[in-house]
Amino acid sequence: MNDTFSRWRNGLAKTSKSAFGRVASVLGATEITAETWDDLEALLIQADLGIATATDIIETLQDYTRDLGLLRSDELKDALRAELRSRLDEAEDISLADSPSVILLVGVNGSGKTTSAAKLGARYITEGKKVLFGAADTFRAAAVEQLQVWGQRLDIDVIAGQPESDPGAVAFNTVQAGVARGADIILIDTAGRLHTRFNLMKELEKVERVVGKALPGAPHAVWLVMDTTTGQNALQQARAFKDAVNVTGVILTKLDSSARGGMVFAIRQELGLPILFAGLGEKTEDFEIFDPDAFIDGILAAF
Repeated sequence: MNDTFSRWRNGLAKTSKSAFGRVASVLGATEITAETWDDLEALLIQADLGIATATDIIETLQDYTRDLGLLRSDELKDALRAELRSRLDEAEDISLADSPSVILLVGVNGSGKTTSAAKLGARYITEGKKVLFGAADTFRAAAVEQLQVWGQRLDIDVIAGQPESDPGAVAFNTVQAGVARGADIILIDTAGRLHTRFNLMKELEKVERVVGKALPGAPHAVWLVMDTTTGQNALQQARAFKDAVNVTGVILTKLDSSARGGMVFAIRQELGLPILFAGLGEKTEDFEIFDPDAFIDGILAAF
C-alpha cells in the first residue's frame, strides 16, 4: 500500500507543486476573507477543475465555514481534502466477466491509446490471460508499426490490415481471430478520431457495430484515453466520443508530465464517467488502477 501511494505521489508531483501547492499557501493561518475565497477559486480553476466544479466546491466550503464558525483559512485544509475526496467514486471494478472480452480504445491522436494498449496487455499477461491486439488505426502506418513493436516485446499477436484499409474490417477480423485462438482479452486500438470530423466519428460508430456482429455482446468495454496535459480541452473531445459510442470508462495518460491532474474532478462531474486507469510514467509497469485515495494524497502532498 505504501508503494502504491509513493508511486502516485511521484507521478502527481507536478500537479501537487504547481497547482495545489499554491492552494496550500493560500490556506495559511490568516483570517478568512472574501479575498481568500476569490484566490482559492482562481487556483482551483487554474488546477483544471473547471469553472463549474470550482464554483461548486467554493460554495460548499462557504456553507461549511458558516455552519462551523471557522475563522482561519488553515482550518479549511481538512474540509477541502474531504470535499475533493467526496467527488471521486470508490475504485471501479475493472474485471471483465466475458471470455473473450473485447475492449475498444478510443481517443484523439496523441492521447496515448497505443501505449495504453501495450500497458493493458502487459497487465493482463501478468494475470495469466491470453491477449490479442487489433491494429484498427489503419490511417497511420506508424500506429500499426508501434503496436506491432509492442506485440513483439510482449509476445502478443497483432491483427493488422493494409494501410488505409477499412478499420471495421480489421476490428471484425481481430475479434474472429481472438475467438478462434482462445484469447481472453481482445484489445482493439482505433484511429485517433478528430472530434470535429463528423465522418470519422461515424466510422468509429461503425467499428463498434461490426465488433458486435463478430461477437454478440461485444464490445464489452469502450475505454476513452485522455491526455491530461491537454487539460479542459480534453473534455470537449470526451463529450464527442461519448456521443458517438458507448464509452464505459476513462484511462488518463501522462499524469506524470502534467500539472493538470485536477481535470479528474471535471471528468467526474461533467461527464459522469468512471476513471479506470492512470499512466504515471513511460514504462509498462507505470500504469495503475485508479485509486481515489492515493490520487487525493498525491495532489495534496503539499498540505
